[in-house]
Amino acid sequence: MTTDLPPAVLLAYQPPWDWQQFHDHYVLRALAGVERLNTSSYARSFTLAGVSGWFQVSPAPGRDALQLRHSHSAQACLPLLIQRVRRMFDLDAEPLRIAAHLAGDPQLGPLVARHPGLRLPTACDPFEQAVRAIVGQQVTVKAAVTLSGRLVERLGASLPAEGIIGVERLFPTAAAIADANLDGIGMPGKRVQCLQHFAGQVASGALDLASSDAGEALIERLCALPGIGPWTAEYIALRAFGAADAFPASDLGLLKAPLWGADGIDAKRLKARAEAWRPWRAYAAVHLWHNYAGG
Repeated sequence: MTTDLPPAVLLAYQPPWDWQQFHDHYVLRALAGVERLNTSSYARSFTLAGVSGWFQVSPAPGRDALQLRHSHSAQACLPLLIQRVRRMFDLDAEPLRIAAHLAGDPQLGPLVARHPGLRLPTACDPFEQAVRAIVGQQVTVKAAVTLSGRLVERLGASLPAEGIIGVERLFPTAAAIADANLDGIGMPGKRVQCLQHFAGQVASGALDLASSDAGEALIERLCALPGIGPWTAEYIALRAFGAADAFPASDLGLLKAPLWGADGIDAKRLKARAEAWRPWRAYAAVHLWHNYAGG
């Protein structure tokens, strides 16, 4: 990284906050050329308001804050970048308030007591996350990363060499994906059609992810698109926008979390149980995923 950079920005949060949770989330999903992690920092490329660049975050020693470093180009959109990074790392959450709400559940409560600071990692860019969710339908996280990586290799523009080794490409634009020949990309034809129709809707402005809220109206609009069902729509709301009450009830990790016992739980019963967790169902999902992963 070049040493001639704009001053670092401190992004404060209300503790507890766990770097390891976010590291573990992003390291499983990092796209080569777009994102780079080490034990104490996360970096990636971005495009915001027509500006492309990179940023890097790391825990600020001795402070309840993250340290944000960024490319010179990011100065032109710094308020928006700060907003995006705060959402990515869920820095505006009130973890103790959320934990107190969920603690009364007889099965979820013990998980919350063990990890009261779990938060909601989200994506830098809603379109990118939506693409990843569509690509990731009915495949593993690892397979979804492989497929998304192929999109980056084929369609991602180069980022001018300005800073961090390994962060050198941008995630493809909606127009690039909508118009591309994706033969041989490794997805079923219907999923390719779904992806390109979705990208076309975003590219044309018919679906505005930049200004959308992540409420029920967005979920309904997504479900109205061919090939996008409730799981995908709820997951996009949760991971792309940090919607605190989004809940993909049919997600395998939620249904098979160990706290439900060896037989798990079905989606209908889980959705009914989750009503008590409103308006923080997404945080309940984070605890269930953590439980599923062995936490």
